[in-house]
Amino acid sequence: MATQALFGQLLIGLINGAFYAMLSLGLSVIFGLLNIINFAHGAQYMMGAFVAYFLLSLTGLGYWWSLLLAPIVVGLFGIALERTMLKRLYHLDHLYGLLLTFGLALIIQGVFRNEFGSSGLPYAIPAQLTGGYNLGFMFLPAYRAWVVVFSLGVCLATWWVIERTKLGSYLRAATENPTLVRAFGINVPRMITLTYGFGVGLAGLAGVLAAPIYQVNPLMGADLIIVVFAVVVIGGMGSIMGSIVTGFALGVVEGFTKVFYPEASNTVIFVIMALVLLVRPTGLFGRAS
Repeated sequence: MATQALFGQLLIGLINGAFYAMLSLGLSVIFGLLNIINFAHGAQYMMGAFVAYFLLSLTGLGYWWSLLLAPIVVGLFGIALERTMLKRLYHLDHLYGLLLTFGLALIIQGVFRNEFGSSGLPYAIPAQLTGGYNLGFMFLPAYRAWVVVFSLGVCLATWWVIERTKLGSYLRAATENPTLVRAFGINVPRMITLTYGFGVGLAGLAGVLAAPIYQVNPLMGADLIIVVFAVVVIGGMGSIMGSIVTGFALGVVEGFTKVFYPEASNTVIFVIMALVLLVRPTGLFGRAS
C-alpha cells in the first residue's frame, strides 16, 4: 500500500474528526448543561455555512469575517428558539426536546432546500490558505491543515472555559442546583439561554469551516448529525473532553477503515458505539447519574 495514500486517508480522517469533535462538543455543552437533546444541531451547522455564503455574496464580506459573524448570527437564532420554544420543555422528559428539535431541523432544511435546491453552492477557499506543503511523503493542503488546527484550538478553549474557570463553575452549578445559584444573585435563565446560544454558535462555526471543503448544501448536516450523535454517545453524554477525544479518534478510525476495509467505513462508528454501550453504557468518558 502506498504511503502517500495512507497518510492521505489519515488527513481526511483528521478533517472529518475535526467536524465530529466541534459538533459533538456543541451537543455535549447543550445536553450537559441544559439537558436538551438538540437534534437541530445539523441544521444549525448548515445555517453557519449559508450565513458565510450570504455574507460573501450579498455584502462582500469574506471568510475571515464569516468566522466571526456567522457563529454570532446562528447563536442569536438559537437564543430565539430557546426563549420561544425550548424553555417550555425543561421540566418535561428529554424525548419532548428531541422531538421538537427534530421537527425544527426538518423545517429549516426544507426551507433552505426549497429555496436553493440540493446540488450545493460553491464557496472559495480564502486566498491566504490556498496551496499547500510538500512533506515528501504526502502533499498537505494548507486549508485542511488550518481546519484541523483551528478546530482543535476551539475545542480545547471551550473545555478550559467550562472546566477550569469561574464562569464554567457557575454554569455547572446552575444545572445541578439552580435555586442555590440564584441565591448568589446569578441570573440562571439568562445563563441557560447564553449557553444554548454558545452551543449552537459552535455548530455555525463548524459550518463556516466546512463550506470551502464540502460546498454549501441544505442537506450537509442531515447525515452528519447521526454520526455526531454516535460520537457523543461513545464519548459520554455531556462529557466535554469525551466529545473532543472521541471525535478526532473516530475520524481517524473511519479514515483508516476506508483504506483497509472500505466496505465497513460507513458503519464502523456505529459498530464501535454498540460495543462501547455493551461494555460501558455511560460512554468512555461519561459518569453514571
